[in-house]
Amino acid sequence: MRISLTLLGILVALLKLQWATSHGVQPLSTIDISSAVIALDDGAYIRATPLILGLNGQNKEWITLEYGINNPSIDDWIGVFSPANFSASICLPDNPRTFPPVLCTAPIKFQYANYTNPKYKKTGKGSLKLQLINQRSDFSFALFSGGLLKPKLVAISNTITFANPNAPVYPRLAQGKQWNEMTVTWTSGYGLDEAEPFVEWGLQGEEQRSSLAVTLTFDRNTMCGAPARTVGWRDPGFIHTSFLKELWPNLVYTYKLGHRLFNGTYIWSQMYQFRASPYPGQSSLQRVVIFGDMGKDEADGSNEYNDFQPGSLNTTKQLIEDLMNIDIVFHIGDICYANGYLSQWDQFTSQIEPIASRVPYMIASGNHERDWPGSGSFYDTIDSGGECGVLAQNMFYFPAENRAKVWYSTDYGMFRFCIADTEHDWRKGTEQYKFIEHCLSTVDRQKQPWLVFLAHRVLGYSSCAWYANEGSFAEPMGRESLEKLWQKYKVDIAIFGHVHNYERTCPVYENVCTNKEKHSYKGALNGTIHVVAGGAGASVTDSEFSGIQTAWSIFKDFDHGFVKLTAFDHSNLLFEYKKSRDGKVHDSFKISRDYRDILACTVDSCPATTLAT
Repeated sequence: MRISLTLLGILVALLKLQWATSHGVQPLSTIDISSAVIALDDGAYIRATPLILGLNGQNKEWITLEYGINNPSIDDWIGVFSPANFSASICLPDNPRTFPPVLCTAPIKFQYANYTNPKYKKTGKGSLKLQLINQRSDFSFALFSGGLLKPKLVAISNTITFANPNAPVYPRLAQGKQWNEMTVTWTSGYGLDEAEPFVEWGLQGEEQRSSLAVTLTFDRNTMCGAPARTVGWRDPGFIHTSFLKELWPNLVYTYKLGHRLFNGTYIWSQMYQFRASPYPGQSSLQRVVIFGDMGKDEADGSNEYNDFQPGSLNTTKQLIEDLMNIDIVFHIGDICYANGYLSQWDQFTSQIEPIASRVPYMIASGNHERDWPGSGSFYDTIDSGGECGVLAQNMFYFPAENRAKVWYSTDYGMFRFCIADTEHDWRKGTEQYKFIEHCLSTVDRQKQPWLVFLAHRVLGYSSCAWYANEGSFAEPMGRESLEKLWQKYKVDIAIFGHVHNYERTCPVYENVCTNKEKHSYKGALNGTIHVVAGGAGASVTDSEFSGIQTAWSIFKDFDHGFVKLTAFDHSNLLFEYKKSRDGKVHDSFKISRDYRDILACTVDSCPATTLAT
């Protein structure tokens, strides 16, 4: 097989240089590339087709690999590399979760050569279909023998690329700081020295207008540690956000992403549409989906860095199929589990594009986005892989006062949502505690009767075994400050992620059920219903329930799923838990009440005395 001297030199460097500069290639921690040897074999080959992807504007396409080898083995595998000219990179053993074998330069994903070829070991020939997304660079494919621990590079493919690798891709809608403002965030390869980003938008079927976008990016030094600033680094491109203001409630708008190059050329995305939010207090059918801990997975069955989210594709599929009946989505932390391997964020935004380009996709901060020692996070863990919040804060918009502190409120019709950041201190006297109380206390319950508290870690109630072992059945110190606020301001439902299962409590206050009903609540709840909805995709194997039977737990499920709230009017709310595998409802309850039921005093929800006393 012929190979260019340039690429051969890079491969030699891959094996010989222990310390070199990263070229932004995402590594996979299961492959010991440091033990690899070059064993290019004239009898081995790998070919990729088609050469050019996205000729009709697609940002996701399937490619075909044809390959062969003289001495086949079931351990032979194929790596997908991007950029195509991969090289060695710094490989610092300063992250204790980077177990050997340590990978310093690696493919975005890989697949075994016999994956769809049962006769591969006998014939030494095979073919494979893989799905690629537009990630601002070209691709090459390498055939390895020797398995993952002692890989031998035997063949390298031709290079393939998208027709425009820099194209604007993967729009993500989010509510703005005002109820009648929608934001659009997207990714491209165009910096401000090349093009002006904007959104062309307007009412469906009417004259369109243009709104400029702001542009952000960051470099390796913005990361807090390895692997994000070392082996996991990949150029994030440019992230653009445009603010579409003064929207008419409930009307359908169309939009498309644009870049005006300085030579006068325009680059366009496809056309998208969304429905503007209802005004606060509006009585109409309003449907909300909430979940945590989804992550991503590969539709082609290939392996990638954090192969930990087996249910994420099912959840994504169910949401897409039911999108006509969804108005807004809340993903409450542990978004894509990139854990410092930055290419995963592109893949995640591609996965959710059919959802996030149509309805607001609101996020909360989780441990796998934020936590890093010495970075100001409340928990001194390495769960973010050195990202320390930078990726989540840049890739998605949310209407917080300070983007580094992911707590904010947002109104959607009859709902008020108060979103907390469990990776920063929430205890009484802190900045976040003051925000939470302000968010809960300022809602007009006559107009917005449905008050919902959202956060990643469980600050309320959970029967998860590791919380039970703590003796707190929640995050230690979780309820100590906040439970009195939930009770005082009559929070209806508090929903959390972090625990990869589903659980619903009775209306509860200080470990005591305040209402004996289980499925049809009428009148005052007298407490808050707590829900764990962290099973949207991440593995459920580490979130088993405790054997202790708690009095406040009504329904438990050890499976992948998500929550849907439907407000029919100011007096009637339906809660549903749906499984990702079939989209069917497996738990539900209704709340029916009048405004006077919200005003009614319950334990610790009203002052002890009044002037009339």
